[in-house]
Amino acid sequence: MEDFIIWIPLVLLALAALLPLAVALLRPRAARGRREADIALYRAQLAELDRENEVGRLDEAGHRAATLEVQRRLIAAAEQTEGETRSARGAMAALVLLPLIVASGVGLYLLRGAPGMPSATYAMRAEAQQRDERLLATLRERLAALDPRSEQAWQGYVLLGNAERARGRPDAAIAAWRRALDARFDPGLAGEVAETEIERNAPAAAMPWIERGLREAPNDPRLRFLFGLAELQAGRPEAARTAWQALLADTPADAPWRAMLTQRLSSLP
Repeated sequence: MEDFIIWIPLVLLALAALLPLAVALLRPRAARGRREADIALYRAQLAELDRENEVGRLDEAGHRAATLEVQRRLIAAAEQTEGETRSARGAMAALVLLPLIVASGVGLYLLRGAPGMPSATYAMRAEAQQRDERLLATLRERLAALDPRSEQAWQGYVLLGNAERARGRPDAAIAAWRRALDARFDPGLAGEVAETEIERNAPAAAMPWIERGLREAPNDPRLRFLFGLAELQAGRPEAARTAWQALLADTPADAPWRAMLTQRLSSLP
């Protein structure tokens, strides 16, 4: 009986620990406007690349390389959105199973628990981080040995920038992407730099990349959208309105991102 009484507060403590999870599951989910917009813009870029190739402004090699890069980004964005959809479907099921999770956890702990065993979570996380840093260091060393104007170096710096951005280091990401852009300018990569600058609230730094990209790809919907976003962030909502209205006028009626653009326009002050 005494053992049973001892476990009552432990079970209550476990339920209290899972309470934030229940609150998170019940909270209305945030809109996925950013990822949906990304998917739509990547699809629009693919269509634009096909048009550029058809009229002869883009050779087959350039068209193939650019298409593969946009398709990679499209797949990544679609997978993330699909994962969120699966998560939403499982949220209510997880909420219903919370009491069972607590009971099962207590039972498993009673059978196989080892409270004296030291935790290895931090060590494992530190080891994984060190491994990633070693890989990045190796990539930097190999890039240093390459001709900075070579296609291999260009692709390596793009990869390095993507990795640095994923690790939450925008300065390093931009530095790597700029090395690639110094070797060969690419409007899509310029958009990555501009978007990262906007994310860290630096529209003045983003605008030159957007404008240069638009000089080479004036119909690129992503760059045109980022132009309006930079203007809005810089405190010029009327300029953003003008840019987005022009983009909306060129947007096909069945474009999947038209609704997002309309919503952005309606939210302007």
